[in-house]
Amino acid sequence: MNDRYDPGYTGDQYELVGYDEYGQPVYRQVPAQQTQTYDPYAQQGQQGQQQGYGYDPYATAGQQPPSYDYGTGRQQPGPSHGAYDPYATGTHQGGPASHDPYGRHAAGAGTDRQPRVAEQTAHIPQQAGPADEDAPGRPEPEYHTEQFAFVEEPDGNSEDVIDWLKFTENRTERREEARRRARSRIVALVVVLALAAAGGVGYLAYAGKLPGLSSDDSTTGSATAAGAQKRDVIVVHLHDTKGGGTSTALLVDNTTTKRGTSVLVPNSLALTSDDGTTTTLAKSVEDDGSDGTRDALDSALGTDIQGTWRLDTPYLQNLVDLVGNVDVDTDTDVPDPAAKKKGTAPLVNKGQDQTLSGKMAVAYATYRAPGEAQNAQLDRFGQVMQGVLRKVSSDPQAATTTIQTLAQILDPSLTDKDLGSFLAGLSDLAKGGDFKTDLLPVQTDGTLSAQASASVVRNVLGGTAKSPDKDAAVSVSVRNATGVKDNTEKARVVLLNGGFTFLEGGTAGAQATSEVVYAEAGDKANAAEVAKTLGLPAGSVGKGKISANADVAVVLGQDYKP
Repeated sequence: MNDRYDPGYTGDQYELVGYDEYGQPVYRQVPAQQTQTYDPYAQQGQQGQQQGYGYDPYATAGQQPPSYDYGTGRQQPGPSHGAYDPYATGTHQGGPASHDPYGRHAAGAGTDRQPRVAEQTAHIPQQAGPADEDAPGRPEPEYHTEQFAFVEEPDGNSEDVIDWLKFTENRTERREEARRRARSRIVALVVVLALAAAGGVGYLAYAGKLPGLSSDDSTTGSATAAGAQKRDVIVVHLHDTKGGGTSTALLVDNTTTKRGTSVLVPNSLALTSDDGTTTTLAKSVEDDGSDGTRDALDSALGTDIQGTWRLDTPYLQNLVDLVGNVDVDTDTDVPDPAAKKKGTAPLVNKGQDQTLSGKMAVAYATYRAPGEAQNAQLDRFGQVMQGVLRKVSSDPQAATTTIQTLAQILDPSLTDKDLGSFLAGLSDLAKGGDFKTDLLPVQTDGTLSAQASASVVRNVLGGTAKSPDKDAAVSVSVRNATGVKDNTEKARVVLLNGGFTFLEGGTAGAQATSEVVYAEAGDKANAAEVAKTLGLPAGSVGKGKISANADVAVVLGQDYKP
C-alpha cells in the first residue's frame, strides 16, 4: 500500500504503514533518495552475489530498518547482529549451545511475511503519538520551573499596611458621608418647613382667615371672590308635629374653601310670594310649600338652593337614634313633655357635653321657654343638627343607607342618594372642625340688616340680599303683649288674609291696651285699616316711632280678642 502523506512542514514524505492498537494511522518517512519501492529480497540477492559462497542472504532479515531521529533530522543505522545463526538459513544442523531457536521466528525467516513494522513507530512532528505511559523503560518527562505560574504570595507586613490604609480610608469616607447626609437632611427639613409655611399662609389667605384679608373685613373686591366660590346648599325645615311651628336652616357645603356652615333662618324673615305679595318664612312654609319657599329664599338671599329636606320631629328622633345619640352643650333644662306632675326631673339637663337620645334631641331642638325669642329655640335646633352631622358616616353609601332606613318621603328635588352624599360631605367637615353655625340676623320688620348682608349672605351664602318691594303691600310689625303665645299667629293669619305683610316683632310684657302706630302721615289711613282688620278700637291708632322697615307697628294688648 503506497498511500503517501505530505505534511507540508519539512518537505519530507511519509507513507502509511498500518494502524496501532488505538486505531490511529502510523506513518514512516520515505528517504528522499529512494526512487523505487524497497525490496528486501532483491537486496539480499545482490548481497549474496557480492559476498559469494557461504553468505546467508537471510542474514539481513534479522536487522532492524534504519530509524529516523526527529530531533536531528538524520537517519540512524539500525541495530546490527554480528553473530551468525546457523539455524537462520535452515541448511546447517547443530551450532553453539547459546543459539536461540526462536530468533528465526522473531526475524520472520522461513516465512513469506514481511518484517513487522509495528515495532518501529513513526510519528509526524504535528501528530501526537500513542499514549503509552506505562511502557517499561520510558523516560520520565522533565519539568522546568518556567512551565508553571505560581501565585505571588504577598508579604505579611505589606498586608497589614494595606489593611490599615483601607481602614483609615473607609473611616474617613464614612465620616464625610455622615456629614453629607446630615447637611442634606437639614436642607430638606428647611425646604419642607418653608413649603409648609408658604402653603399654610396661602390657604389662610385663600380661605379668608388672615387678619385684614378675611372676607368679613374686606371691601367690595373680596365679595366678588366670595361670590365666585362653589357652594352646595339645601334647606331643612323642621316641622314640630306636636307643638306646631317650623324651624329652618340652610346647610351650606363650600367645596372651594372646604368649609361647611349651617345658617339658621328666623321665621320672621320677609319674603316675596309667588303672587308678588310680601309674606314671612313661617307663612311661606305652611302655605307655599317647599318649591315656593325655596324660590322665595333664593330671591331674598341671592342663593341657589338645590333641594328641600322636610324633617318632621318623629324622623329627627329616629335619625338621632340611628346615628347613636348626639353630644350637645345644652344651655337650659328642658322639661319632659310627657310629664304629668310638677317637680318631675327635666328630660334634658343643662351642661356641657350632654348625650341626647332621639327623644331628648327633639325636645331640646323644639324647646322655647315662655317669653323667649324664637332665635333661642333656633339656636338649639342648630346645635342638634351639628351634632347629627358629626355622627353621620362620612361614607356616601353608608350615609345614603341611613337616610333610606328613615323611610321618609323626600321632596322630589332631593333623592336619597343626593341627600346621603351631601350629608356625608358635611359630616367629614364637621368631624374635622371645619363646620360652624351662623344665625341670619333679621330685623324686627323681617328685613336683613347691612351686617347680615356682609357677614352671612355675601360671605357664607355668596349671594346678595334683596328686601321685598315696599310697594307690594303695607307691612305690619306685630308684637305680642297679651301673655298668650298663640295670639301672634292668629294676628298674622288675619293680617295676611287682609292683604297686609306680616312682620313678627316678638313678645313683650303684658299690656292692657293695644296700640297701632304709624310714622308717616301718609300711613295714617293704613294704620286705621290695620286696627279695623284686627278688631281693635279706632282710639288705639296714633302717630309714633316705629322700625324703619315697617309701615305700621302693632302692640297687641290684653284687650285684643282674636
